[in-house]
Amino acid sequence: MENIIEISNLNKSFGDVHAVSDLSFIVKKGELFAFLGVNGAGKSTTINIMCTQLKKDSGKIIIDGCDLDKGSDKIKRRLGVVFQASVLDNALSVYDNLESRAALYGITGDAFKKRLDELSTLLKFKDLLKRTFGKLSGGQKRRIDIARALIHQPKILVLDEPTTGLDPQTRKLIWDVIYELKENQQMTVFLTTHYMEEASEADYVVILDNGKVSAKGTPHELKTSYTGDYITLYNACEDNVKSLNLPYEKTKDSYKISVSSTKEATDIILKNPALFTDYEITKGKMDDVFLSVTGKSLTEGN
Repeated sequence: MENIIEISNLNKSFGDVHAVSDLSFIVKKGELFAFLGVNGAGKSTTINIMCTQLKKDSGKIIIDGCDLDKGSDKIKRRLGVVFQASVLDNALSVYDNLESRAALYGITGDAFKKRLDELSTLLKFKDLLKRTFGKLSGGQKRRIDIARALIHQPKILVLDEPTTGLDPQTRKLIWDVIYELKENQQMTVFLTTHYMEEASEADYVVILDNGKVSAKGTPHELKTSYTGDYITLYNACEDNVKSLNLPYEKTKDSYKISVSSTKEATDIILKNPALFTDYEITKGKMDDVFLSVTGKSLTEGN
């Protein structure tokens, strides 16, 4: 796959605070890219620079073949951005909000109505078009925010913590839409999230800490590099578990045994068939990866 975002040696400081330090990474066209870090790690600074809302100190950014220093207007049209806080007008109806936003991209008349019909079907908000935006629930507002970001059919959708605080039903709808855009329209999705189960669905992950890349790779690569596996053993005697001489954690109805790899787990099970009659092997989670890489919980500071 070709590169659609290329960031090289990016730097941005606010006085003595180095928000982003020599940051470099790439995003492939059509992939779901997760950009992780605690608050203050440099995620929002990077996104604001990409979206031309903030000037960089140095470095190079190329988005869909356009150099940020030479074609910021072209880059704006290639990006659709959903910020954590809505940028829509609370006093206007959903229809009027989206109509005014579409007009900024020259989408008016029948072209707007056609695009609105597509988005209201995709995001299930046909019944909200006449409602005042400020009176909508948080989940309803987020659907309209995403529609606003998609109105001009961008190549890249930037989602800054899109599901934070939302109910499970709305979260599922948003993820269904993300998969639809990615799989059927080959849209690139650039995601920040504090939900590690969402990051686990990404094609590629970059973990940011203090403005620098601390780790990067696919979720599987990161789990393999930074966490071990677990054998969850059921219907066992604790003395037998202790005899394995491995770290373990006792739960209500099982024992969670830590091993370094799937191979080690397999070897142990084969050597102790009488003990392992009811078990499952589980890889470490992205929460474990993040903690191992940064020494922090992703929810710190939130």
